[in-house]
Amino acid sequence: MKLDQTDKTLLALLQHDSKQTNKELSNKLNLSVTAVYERIKKLEKEGIIQKYVALVAKKAIAKNFLAHCHVRLTQHSKEFVMKFEREIIKLEEVLECYHVSGDYDYILKVLVKDMEGYRDFMVTKLTAIPNIGNTHSIFVIGEVKHTTAISI
Repeated sequence: MKLDQTDKTLLALLQHDSKQTNKELSNKLNLSVTAVYERIKKLEKEGIIQKYVALVAKKAIAKNFLAHCHVRLTQHSKEFVMKFEREIIKLEEVLECYHVSGDYDYILKVLVKDMEGYRDFMVTKLTAIPNIGNTHSIFVIGEVKHTTAISI
């Protein structure tokens, strides 16, 4: 699907605040409410809009200890890679997981309550997964920039 400028503007508006009504969006885009509705439905159908979410304040739920954990596997066969990925998907503390090149095989973004929570995660969950050779943790001191919006 080729996006025109109106689609791009619509996506930017929705990424900023997806709770805007079609009426509000129609006023900003100088389109009818029906035209906005149809464009959104088309963007959803084409998979450009994947889903809508609520962003939760980490401090409000007492989970503001963020770490990036680099993981190196001992073996890289398809079987071991797939098993590791299936297990990581199950861990609620892992917000993001990337299979990467370089010295490590994966980078995990992990959110827990505090250092004790991170230790518990490492000892009882992460290192319980077979085939992990070693890990390296980096703790976030402060958040400089965080966005979920993708520039279109």
